[in-house]
Amino acid sequence: MNHKHRKTLHALFAHPEPANLAAADLEGLLKDLGAELHERSGAKFSVTLNGHTANFHHAHHSLPKDEVRAMRKYLETAGIDPERDFPL
Repeated sequence: MNHKHRKTLHALFAHPEPANLAAADLEGLLKDLGAELHERSGAKFSVTLNGHTANFHHAHHSLPKDEVRAMRKYLETAGIDPERDFPL
């Protein structure tokens, strides 16, 4: 995983949630983690990682804080721990 994606992952898990996390950076991070992304109807997409699937909305700019929390919870469920697996 490259340094930019590591920084994005650690920002995603930071407290409080970041208000400036770019949707494109998150998509790159998910792909680097090995996730499969699939377009859904409307402005939605699904993510499958380590056997876990979830649906999210496409953000045009920065992710809203509720989407950041949902993505954090999804990654935790999928077994991703940034401190253990991807230290800075």
